[in-house]
Amino acid sequence: MGIRKKSSKTPPVLSHEFIIQNHADIVSCLAMLFLLGLMFEITAKAAVMFVTLQYNVTIPVEGVLAEPVSLYHYGIKDVATVFFYMLVAIILHAVIQEYILDKINRRMHFSKTKHSKFNESGQLSAFYFFSCVWGTSIIVSENYLSDPTSLWKGYPHTYFPFQVKFFYISQLAYWFHAFPELYFQKTKKEDIPRQLLYVGLYLFHIIGAYVLNLTHLGLVLLVLHYFVEFLFHISRLFYFSNEKYQKGFTLWAILFVLGRLLTLILSVLTVGFGLARAENQIFDLSTGNFNILTIRICVLASICIAQAYMMWKFINFQLRRWREHSSPQPSQKKRPVASKGKSRKEKGECYKV
Repeated sequence: MGIRKKSSKTPPVLSHEFIIQNHADIVSCLAMLFLLGLMFEITAKAAVMFVTLQYNVTIPVEGVLAEPVSLYHYGIKDVATVFFYMLVAIILHAVIQEYILDKINRRMHFSKTKHSKFNESGQLSAFYFFSCVWGTSIIVSENYLSDPTSLWKGYPHTYFPFQVKFFYISQLAYWFHAFPELYFQKTKKEDIPRQLLYVGLYLFHIIGAYVLNLTHLGLVLLVLHYFVEFLFHISRLFYFSNEKYQKGFTLWAILFVLGRLLTLILSVLTVGFGLARAENQIFDLSTGNFNILTIRICVLASICIAQAYMMWKFINFQLRRWREHSSPQPSQKKRPVASKGKSRKEKGECYKV
């Protein structure tokens, strides 16, 4: 994320600078149009498709006093719902940036590099924390921990509760909102490929779990991954406030490796053993059954490649930190005598996180 400089001059209407400075207000007005559409009969049917979750199915439950259960499945109309909540994510992003992160930045007087990384970690730590709490509450309520076989038992998981579908819609909306934020935050050109890569990885795996009806496994793996990422970004925030706070990175390094191992174990256990031993292993698009050997291999391959890539990045990060810590400190080197009329330059940051 680049540094947004506020100018006292009002830029021309509909110019790039005008849109960037007022993008939160513009997006808020656009979202308000969908909400106002609910008030009129002519536009209500179209507005409902954007604001509320689609494909609601009422399933009767055996028993005299038992109430019917309302479940959901996915479809093409979910694209409209994701678009609306992507607008909501853009608004929340701007609120966190303006009322929290910008105020902290003014007090701390960060450098340009730290300013950009502080904003990134601040936004992601808030999102990861909220997603972890929300996802954990769903896992507990759905008894995924008490019964691990529920990750593959009863596949295909075509129908799921409101909370599960809303969780996936919110996840897709958040990561899709990262694309326009590259423009709104004036992201540097050299940082755009890195941003596109990890956003694309998130969307690829979340959409895959959602479309292939692997929502149980996807939810557990997301919460596990988000917890480790939250620890990293919150440690980075503490490091930026005071460079002495580095113990968080040690704890994160341990949990990162454990998280990768646990992710592989759960994936192999669910896809390689649980689904491989299921009776129904016929590709059926109408019932949402994708439990065939080819798809199982592709799912495991994508998860393993993603974990291997993250471990490779993790090892490079740790080696870089080790080299920077092992290098001699400035106090151990002899300072050269400065010539008259020339000032000595201060050394920059110890290392970049």
